[in-house]
Amino acid sequence: MTPRPWSNPVRTRPGRPYPLGATWDGSGVNFALFSENATAVELCLFDDTRETRVPVTEQTEHVWHVYLPEARPGTRYGYRVQGPWEPANGHRFNAAKLLLDPYARAIDGAVRWSDSLFGYEVGHADADLAMDGRDSAPNMPKSMVVDTAFTWGGDRPLRTPWNQTIIYEVHVKGFTARHPGVPKHLRGTYAGFVSPAALSHLKNLGVTAVELMPVHQFVADKHLVERQLTNYWGYNSIGFFAPDIRYASQAAQVNEFKTMVKTLHEEGIEVILDVVYNHTAEGNHLGPTLCFRGIDNAAYYRLTDDRRYYMDFTGCGNTLNMTHPRTLQLIMDSLRYWIQEMHVDGFRFDLASALARELNDVDRLGSFFDIIHQDPVISQAKLIAEPWDLGEGGYQVGNFPEKWAEWNGIYRDTTRAFWKGDEGQAGSMGHRLTGSSDLYGRGGRRPYASINFVTAHDGFTLNDLVTYNDKHNEANGEDNHDGSDHNISWNHGVEGPTDDVKIVELRERQKRNFLATLLLSQGVPMICGGDEIGRTQQGNNNAYCQDNEISWLDWNLDNRRKALLAFTRFMIRVRRHHPMLRRRLFFYGRAIYSDLKDLAWFRPDGREMTDADWNNGVTRCFGLRLAGDAIEEVSDRGDRIVDETFLILLNAYWEPLPFVLPAHKSGVRWLPMLDTREAAGRLREAGAFKGGQTYDMEARSVAVFRLEGGKGQRVNEQRVNEQRVNEERANEERAGSAGT
Repeated sequence: MTPRPWSNPVRTRPGRPYPLGATWDGSGVNFALFSENATAVELCLFDDTRETRVPVTEQTEHVWHVYLPEARPGTRYGYRVQGPWEPANGHRFNAAKLLLDPYARAIDGAVRWSDSLFGYEVGHADADLAMDGRDSAPNMPKSMVVDTAFTWGGDRPLRTPWNQTIIYEVHVKGFTARHPGVPKHLRGTYAGFVSPAALSHLKNLGVTAVELMPVHQFVADKHLVERQLTNYWGYNSIGFFAPDIRYASQAAQVNEFKTMVKTLHEEGIEVILDVVYNHTAEGNHLGPTLCFRGIDNAAYYRLTDDRRYYMDFTGCGNTLNMTHPRTLQLIMDSLRYWIQEMHVDGFRFDLASALARELNDVDRLGSFFDIIHQDPVISQAKLIAEPWDLGEGGYQVGNFPEKWAEWNGIYRDTTRAFWKGDEGQAGSMGHRLTGSSDLYGRGGRRPYASINFVTAHDGFTLNDLVTYNDKHNEANGEDNHDGSDHNISWNHGVEGPTDDVKIVELRERQKRNFLATLLLSQGVPMICGGDEIGRTQQGNNNAYCQDNEISWLDWNLDNRRKALLAFTRFMIRVRRHHPMLRRRLFFYGRAIYSDLKDLAWFRPDGREMTDADWNNGVTRCFGLRLAGDAIEEVSDRGDRIVDETFLILLNAYWEPLPFVLPAHKSGVRWLPMLDTREAAGRLREAGAFKGGQTYDMEARSVAVFRLEGGKGQRVNEQRVNEQRVNEERANEERAGSAGT
């Protein structure tokens, strides 16, 4: 605990310039802060009644450092930094403003909005040029010293192969805020996320990784708080090392986060963090002074030629200066910290194109990527790019280097347009189903470079995608002007909920079509949390400020939502059991080890597709055959991978169509696996179909068959049995460990 009172004067030693931040060594705490342009630095210590200021006089290579033998974990602190107030030259030092430590491992409290938080006089005729002398400390959260010791036991990275990964994008709070099986005091917290009821849902669903929306300490925007809203999504970071205290059930947020990660790992689930390194919560030149701006504005931020203003490739007012080595170090140190100390498995980088901008252009070989690829720790984690920003040339889908996977926005748009029934989608849909080789089939990349998704946190939920033509964001208080107008959605005849049985049935089938397509496509599927239970945001496609029932998952499931959950589980099981659906290599379109081509495309008349069929603009129904004994891959043990041969039929036409099942030789028989015309995906009564026989495809539906007999079927049945035995054995071992 913090000593009360601190000795007067506080006992100090010179300390060390490395590592940056506040480091507890078992005897005292070393404090180190980078500032290239500061003229003086004070370390400010806080107890319940007062602030104690300690001059930091030691400086090594622009790092100010001091060691306090009296400091302990739990010490609350901040900095005041002196230097020139010259906004026109990019300097905004103001010692009246308390500043967070950029390397703080924990942050206590939240910003309480006040004009004192701004370095300039709010409302002054000279705007941000007039310096404000009011003390901001009473309205600022405080950095906190932590003891990083934690009993991890045998926890280690799961290293789930990319091609076996199934991602579940989810908000820590929204996942359990309404869950009746989670104790009330744990709902919305790290601890609640891995409570038995919540964990059971993830395990039974079958996902292999959770992608958590931002958990770095963030700031609720002033304009939202004034409208009695908040920043729910969290894309407004201020602490790149600190798990947000709002998701902690108790003050020890660091250990609670670690416990969550350890528990998920025990169940075979990786943890991927959505991270926002492209900008901070300090906004543009009219934003508050909370941390980086007051420590060294010119070093941390990208400034325009008129250095009073900020380059903004993010739409959030500023862009971090990735060309400065200390800013680059901050991000690398943060990534390594979350991997080594917090044991996370990977990252999804928000607006990643902004990180690649060396000058004004997106540089595919920017310093950021070079350093990550050379780093022995970070390079081994899962790295996912949101491959766009708001600047010119910022849409970079398919252009990120090796080691990176990307959110495939083209997959999202094509899949939505195809099932909506738009013309001219067949060719692109063929690429998306087979791993988007047109985007990732060069430079050594693989199908799993494509993170396939139909919905994500930003935009309509799956339920709303088939329920609304237009966004309905009135609750955001921006006159419905916010959020995208390009949703590629279809309400199927009625805007919003309806009692029309035919429309309801069609909407449910479309949900199954989207989920089936996603989980049958090559690449890495990402499910938006709650889509599997029909979550709705009532047509809001930009619920970033809705920390309420609009955003939270509703666990009160009716029969339709239970059926959708069962279908999603079934589709995930199908994917996990069949390596043909998660290849590591692209298809070649030729026969390999087999009398069948590894990939073949078919028209409804049973003949193979031609260029004219792909390019006629009206093709909405086609099939693809995946040869299970032509995978041309080997397992980790060196065995050649063999699977069953599949036939996948897609009919996005608005009427039923007969489809002649292909017959490459006499006696071919196809066994039905699923059909989205059925709520559960399984046909009630369906025997084998002969090659050349017609299968009646329902309007807007997906059907999947497997080839009867053959080596692939026998090998897969053996593999499934082995997998089931291994899973049962692992569950027994985990149960035994828990009992012990």
